[in-house]
Amino acid sequence: MRILVVEDERKVASFIKRGLEEEGYAVDVAADGDEGLAMGLQDIYDVIVLDIRLPKLDGLQVLKGLRQEKVMTPVLLLTVRATIEDKVLGLDAGADDYLTKPFAFQELVARVRALLRRRPAADPAVLQVADLVLDPARRSVSRGGEKIELTPREFALLDYFMRHPGRVLTRTMIAEHVWDYDFDTSTNVIDVYVNYLRRKIDAGREPKLLHTVRGVGYVLKVE
Repeated sequence: MRILVVEDERKVASFIKRGLEEEGYAVDVAADGDEGLAMGLQDIYDVIVLDIRLPKLDGLQVLKGLRQEKVMTPVLLLTVRATIEDKVLGLDAGADDYLTKPFAFQELVARVRALLRRRPAADPAVLQVADLVLDPARRSVSRGGEKIELTPREFALLDYFMRHPGRVLTRTMIAEHVWDYDFDTSTNVIDVYVNYLRRKIDAGREPKLLHTVRGVGYVLKVE
């Protein structure tokens, strides 16, 4: 899952980014409204966490710009203002939820997860390839009925593979969706995590599901 955080306060942005990454999300940060709108219009994010008070363009202008361009990514607004009128303005502009500063990080995560669960009916609630099953809402994984424990990053990686079964995913694609824009693709971190994942879902089991495509990347499929 990929999240965009649009927040001009560096400490707040860093706090949110670090916390969400520890939960297994890929997180990008924009420091002003112009940058946030430009990044949001790429329509590659699962959720946008958007502060209202921003330089250049305020959060409501960013939100209106996204909705005008038919970008329907769920948006969680952050603000120090807590009046009913302000909340109504935000929700009327197209926000999906509202969180007032200061907030507990656990509440932010809970609201993000709630937005992620609001997926179109065509998007399956549970992902399955062969006897490998991943439940995004419960953040659980099992194979052949046996529960598999994954770290947040391993879970995010498997989630990405299972949303694209049979498709070869390059290291660049994996970096963009499971890590963030600042990730150094020249390292072997992706290969290391794929090997961690392979040991947990494939070791001692048949058929093997996670395959290497030499010189290209990896694919999750039944052979």
